[in-house]
Amino acid sequence: MLQFEELRLELLGHKEALADLADALGLEKMKKEIAELEAQSAEDGFWNDLANTQKVLQRISALKAKVAAYNDLHGEFDDTLTLIELADEAEDESLFDECRSGVDSFSAHLDAQTLSTLLKGEFDSKNAILTFHAGAGGTEAQDWAQMLFRMYNRWGERHGFKVSTLDYLDGDEAGLKSASILIEGLNAYGYMKSETGIHRLVRVSPFDASGRRHTSFASLEVMPEIDDTIEIDINPEDIKMDVYRASGAGGQKVNKTSSAVRLTHIPTGIICSCQVERSQHQNREVAMRMLKSKLMEIKEREHLDKISDIKGDQKEIGWGSQIRSYVFMPYTLAKDHRTGFENGNINAVMDGDLDGFINAYLKMESQKSE
Repeated sequence: MLQFEELRLELLGHKEALADLADALGLEKMKKEIAELEAQSAEDGFWNDLANTQKVLQRISALKAKVAAYNDLHGEFDDTLTLIELADEAEDESLFDECRSGVDSFSAHLDAQTLSTLLKGEFDSKNAILTFHAGAGGTEAQDWAQMLFRMYNRWGERHGFKVSTLDYLDGDEAGLKSASILIEGLNAYGYMKSETGIHRLVRVSPFDASGRRHTSFASLEVMPEIDDTIEIDINPEDIKMDVYRASGAGGQKVNKTSSAVRLTHIPTGIICSCQVERSQHQNREVAMRMLKSKLMEIKEREHLDKISDIKGDQKEIGWGSQIRSYVFMPYTLAKDHRTGFENGNINAVMDGDLDGFINAYLKMESQKSE
């Protein structure tokens, strides 16, 4: 049947791109490295050096995840092709919608994996720490910061990532003053790094009885989570620790003691805090990881040799010019000012549909580096 033959040809048109993806990923090279690392893990004395053991096992896990993702994609191609050919042979028109959906799904997954090959930065594969700050403007800006907080939580959930709150400071009447979340998953930082900057909202404020239009600003700062496998030399004397009683969600047990921790890196003025864990020790560990991540992110972005080269004025990094505007009134539109990408479905965007913006940014950066 003609309609199934057209679908078959459309799907086969992606076959070369699927093969190119294997080359771009270095699939055979990854398989060889997995075999070598697994052989290393089977050697006597492998478990004696726990630090090296952790690095090797994490590397094996990351490589296997990439190989499995490609194998799943190849399997999706084969299964969809088989379904189309069987439906065509049986002349079963009732299967057309399922076949159409299969081709569309494969195409989307192929685009996503092809895009992931652009993530070649040292920390792109890491988890991402997102920190939100409300701009000037009181309740209106604080409500906007909370809307962004929800939007990125939804984005993480849509992609099957684990999202957890690290710190949350309530707004005066509504919204939030500041908050931090951890998005855990392969390439989370690689995708999220494009979101750093000022986000601008234009809408009729629900907090204005006169129904006037307001413009609000909130900032988002994104940094890779630095784990224990990466050594960062920070002078303990450069860190000031304050403890305080946690506020907001967490239950009575959290609020009974001064378990929340705020760490200040004295040379730069960078502040990281955590209040969601039950103990002061746990909160300090999380805050310390956040601080290391922030310092490393600045070091890499500024092409510095040492953490100590970071100057105090760097604490304002992330509050540059707006990267994106979200307009609710008089029309609906989300527009990225760096790439020109637009999405008129503002409700979908606020529900975490950000892939178009992220993909456009990664493609733009890739073209710059060519």
